[in-house]
Amino acid sequence: MLAPVVLSLKVAAIATIFAFILGVFFAYILTKKNVPFKSIWETILILPMILPPSIVGYLLLKLFGKRGPLGAFLLDTFGVQVVFTWVACVIAACVVALPLMYQNVKAAFQSVDETYELAAQTLGSGEWKAFWTVLFPLARPGVVSGIILTFARAMGEFGATLMLAGNIEGETQTIPTAIYYAVATGKEDQANTLVAVMTVFSFLMIFGLNAWLKKKNYKV
Repeated sequence: MLAPVVLSLKVAAIATIFAFILGVFFAYILTKKNVPFKSIWETILILPMILPPSIVGYLLLKLFGKRGPLGAFLLDTFGVQVVFTWVACVIAACVVALPLMYQNVKAAFQSVDETYELAAQTLGSGEWKAFWTVLFPLARPGVVSGIILTFARAMGEFGATLMLAGNIEGETQTIPTAIYYAVATGKEDQANTLVAVMTVFSFLMIFGLNAWLKKKNYKV
C-alpha cells in the first residue's frame, strides 16, 4: 500500500517542477510579449483542463507510443520507452496539471502594476533582473497558489495516467489507479485507506494554502 503513495509523491513533485518552469515561461511570454497567434497558444495550454483525461491520455499515447513521432524517436535514438513507465506518469500529470499553473501565474503577473517593472528598468535593471527582483516577488502569492494546486492535481491524476502508463503494481501504480484497482478487486479496506490518505492530504494542502494566502490578502 505504501508504494503507490511514494510513487504519487515522486510523480507529483517532478511534474510540478516541470509545470512550474513551463507555466512561468508561457505566462510571461504570453502576457508580456507580442506573440503571434497568442489566443491559439493559450487555448492549447488550457485545453488539457477542459478535455476528458482519457482523451488527453489517448493523445499522449499516440504521441509517445512506439509508433508515435516522439515515442519512435526516443526508442530508435536513445532506446528509451516512455509508455508504461513511471516517466509516463510524470508526463501525464504534468500535461493535465499545467493549465492550473499557467492560469495562476498568468493572473499573478497581470495583477502586478507594470509601472514597477518600468521603474526598475529606468533605474538600470535589465528585463531579466526586473523579472526576478520586481515582477516575480510581487506575483509570489499567485505563483505559490499555482504550485500547490498543480501538485494536488498531479497527485490526483487518473485518466491520462491510466492510458499512458497503465496500472503496473510497483512501477506505475499511483494512488488513484491503486484505488481503482482495489475497488475492482474487492479490496475495500485498501481502497478506504488510500481514499482517506488522499482526502486528508488534499484538504491539508488547500487549507494551509488558504491560511497562508489570507495573510497576503489573496484568496484562491
